[in-house]
Amino acid sequence: MTICDDLLHPKQLWSRQEILSRPSPVPKAPGVYAWYFRNMPTNVPTTGCVRNGEFCLLYVGISPSSPPMNGKAASKQSLLHRVRYHMRGNAEGSTLRLSLGGILADELGIELRRVGSGNRLTFSEGEQRLSNWMDNNARVAWTVCDEPWKLEHALISSLHLPLNLDQNAGNEFFPVLAGLRREAKIRARTLPILGR
Repeated sequence: MTICDDLLHPKQLWSRQEILSRPSPVPKAPGVYAWYFRNMPTNVPTTGCVRNGEFCLLYVGISPSSPPMNGKAASKQSLLHRVRYHMRGNAEGSTLRLSLGGILADELGIELRRVGSGNRLTFSEGEQRLSNWMDNNARVAWTVCDEPWKLEHALISSLHLPLNLDQNAGNEFFPVLAGLRREAKIRARTLPILGR
């Protein structure tokens, strides 16, 4: 099985509950992860997406990110850290959660808000509703590789991945998703700051 088969034709798609179990099946190594979803709103274009049963591949990501060009130290994050964060973190630290929350805001009754000092933007108590939705509708696969940014670029340039924004401006859903995220941030900055 090739690296891309691990992502495009995985033997198993892992659930949130499995990812957050201890020990987690996600390796503490560099690599690429592929997010599959079902029950997305109809405005998300899934025609042409890679399918695995009832799930569609809509987003790929990497850990660590590519080494900085300015001489700073490279990230030491692993697949384990990033995949688990997407599953239980918040919109401030997860571009995937920010996108999903923007798309599902009306369905889940959530909105982006400023929290704490006012510099962080999260869905506050709505993060749990988003996590519950992911429990039922999100699955993930991954592959270990030493330079994941190269594989990520190849995947984004060759697949229909409507939830990816970076390197994906030509995707038909790009202006819609970018607009949802921008509008959510603008609105959040007009609302009172929440305690957490």
